Amino acid sequence: MPRKKAKSKNYFTQDTEDAIVLYNSLSDSDEKSKIYERRIHYPFFKLTENIIHTFKFYYTEVDDIEHLQHEVICFLLSKIHLFDPTKGAKAYSYFGTIAKRYLILQNQKNYKKRIDKAPVEELYKDDNHSYSISDHPAEDPLSKYIDLFVEHCTKNIYNLFPKQHDAEVADAILELFRKREEIDIFNKKALYIYIREMVDVKTPKITKIANQLYAIFKDNYIFYLENGYVEFE
Repeated sequence: MPRKKAKSKNYFTQDTEDAIVLYNSLSDSDEKSKIYERRIHYPFFKLTENIIHTFKFYYTEVDDIEHLQHEVICFLLSKIHLFDPTKGAKAYSYFGTIAKRYLILQNQKNYKKRIDKAPVEELYKDDNHSYSISDHPAEDPLSKYIDLFVEHCTKNIYNLFPKQHDAEVADAILELFRKREEIDIFNKKALYIYIREMVDVKTPKITKIANQLYAIFKDNYIFYLENGYVEFE
């Protein structure tokens, strides 16, 4: 039997790039609708699907991932008029970055809501924000501390990093801690690439933010081991 021809994995092609430029040049709403449905919707659909599942953006208020994907596609469509090919960016990279930033912010917001809704006794030992080692009896000390460290940094992300972009980079780094059991990457360069895929950032900025997070981690970890709880400042 003849082998069935495989479907191309290259869903975001030059035709997609051209279609987006054409879409933005048109004023007739019916023509724009036709261009979108025939040449842009599917690439947007696959782009958002791949980003959601590759980076596991699963903290969401919607009922299922398809609804989340629909939200992101609508957001991309609302920003499509801002794409300017004369600035040198490819549409694939441009809209991929927008989608990642949108999902990072949504992920961060909904993760924070989950933390905020948790019973106070699960997060704090007392009113002075002292986290107890006995809250997680089944885990080893380092795992317990990492969870408390991530919770603290997530709740205080904009106090620790007042600039929006710095906060996004910090959250991308914290996401590695949240997903540490699912990630089989231990090469430093690969981790930097992983972070850059989540947020548009240069390596020196990642290093700077990572060092700030490490300072918080290091300054409190020894105290935690010696006392069984930690008071993040």
